[in-house]
Amino acid sequence: MKAFVTKLLPDKRREKTVVTDWKEPAPPVRNEVLCQAVFTGLTNGTERNQIIGGNYSAPDDRLPAGGGYQNVGRVIETGPDVTQLQVGDLIYASVDHVERFTIPEDGLLLKLPEDVDPADAALFGISGVAMHCCRRIDPRIGERVLIVGQGCIGMFAAQIAYAMGARVTVCDIEESRLEQVRQLGVAEQVFNTSGDGWNAQIQDGAFDAVMDFAGVPDMVTPMIHACKTRGRLLLVAGRFDVNYTFNTGQFKEISILQCSHFTRDDLENLCRFLRQGSIKIAPLIRHRVPVDEAPQIYRWLRDEPMRLLGTVFEWE
Repeated sequence: MKAFVTKLLPDKRREKTVVTDWKEPAPPVRNEVLCQAVFTGLTNGTERNQIIGGNYSAPDDRLPAGGGYQNVGRVIETGPDVTQLQVGDLIYASVDHVERFTIPEDGLLLKLPEDVDPADAALFGISGVAMHCCRRIDPRIGERVLIVGQGCIGMFAAQIAYAMGARVTVCDIEESRLEQVRQLGVAEQVFNTSGDGWNAQIQDGAFDAVMDFAGVPDMVTPMIHACKTRGRLLLVAGRFDVNYTFNTGQFKEISILQCSHFTRDDLENLCRFLRQGSIKIAPLIRHRVPVDEAPQIYRWLRDEPMRLLGTVFEWE
């Protein structure tokens, strides 16, 4: 069976590549379904973190290892207790980049409506993270929200926060990403914070909430400064620890929030937003490639991550 697997190289660097001998899933029992992958989506931040040995990564002695959490599969077999799914259904499932997988029908999955493009659904994981984060930060109508980092999750968060009624400001250091979010039309302000851009454009006390999807070292204190008194700061990007000037947070009575994984309810609301046109996924898909081209994508992810935005792998 084909799968995308992280391996350790002789020079101790890591690579992610396609293997053809990955273990087949067990046949479905009870309320499980067996699925054949149609599309999978690159989880840029998490998978790069795993390739470079970050806080989400498996230790060297546990490699090779799979990874990813965006798989759109077609149900090809059902267990005897399955009641909600049937052979032929397309589902999004939070599982690895694998050719086939077994999952309980009450697991972290979503049956796809017929009017949802399954290629778009291949990014339901990272857009589900954005949904979970926005619900965690809970922007109220008219609140000013700063979204730091305009990779895929940041762009999805910008759209969702806007749909929830927030006045959205975004920033990044990569101009091509900022141009992409301008085209989405959801941000009141778009700032390039390369060089001295942060100090020149991000005002102290300007935002009710700040969401950090960039994870740049030593930026937590400046982001607290950007918050209003009793503002909220949401930290998402992978990191081993968080350091900030305590008195700055104390003076602001800041709330520092974190998120875990998304839920099935997040997926249902995400799908609802997509179907009603409140968010768009297709414009963020920069690469749509067959499975055999995955090694090049992963080399770029490790060495030139700014080349990528949304990436969908075709398995059929």
